[in-house]
Amino acid sequence: MPITDRLTEVPDLAVTPGLAYAVTTTGRLAFVTGQIGVDAEGKAAEGFDAQTRLALENLGRVLTGLGATWSDVVKFGWYLTDASKLPRLREIRTEVLGDQARPAAATLIEVAGFAYPSLEIEVDAVVALP
Repeated sequence: MPITDRLTEVPDLAVTPGLAYAVTTTGRLAFVTGQIGVDAEGKAAEGFDAQTRLALENLGRVLTGLGATWSDVVKFGWYLTDASKLPRLREIRTEVLGDQARPAAATLIEVAGFAYPSLEIEVDAVVALP
């Protein structure tokens, strides 16, 4: 499902860094399950930064499996055990993805914890399939 347009500027609205105001698509969508900072052997990365990078790497692997890229993501869902880490999350997201992903939506939810007690972050996505 190709993305047909991204609305990134709207008169009289502030610019939304890293997001588009709207994305239009045609075709199919994939709803990607939450990815966490755990490697293929089930070992959790240590610390917020490492977990965030690994969760994004894992999400990237799913995108590749779908035949999609970061530019096909139309929505992110972020789940953090500490929402005050949002500025750092944004920095890491920009370091890892650059301008490749400009979804129309992103949701941040602070959670009490995850099935792996040491985890601090999970990310899921909605993807427009090519």
